[in-house]
Amino acid sequence: MDDPAEGGARRHKGWQILLIIPFIFTLFPQIYASQTPELFGFPFYYWWQILWVILGGIVCTTVYFITR
Repeated sequence: MDDPAEGGARRHKGWQILLIIPFIFTLFPQIYASQTPELFGFPFYYWWQILWVILGGIVCTTVYFITR
């Protein structure tokens, strides 16, 4: 017999792949380790990391609510 809970877990499993996105975009600092362009006086290196902290939280929250 198929358990409905297992079917739901299988159906939502692909959404967890989205959790890799923030990791990939911050994995290689040589790509974004530069001073320019600046945003509100912050060098690119810092605002790129801050951006991905925020986007990572959005991705985690989205995946949580979809797979819940």
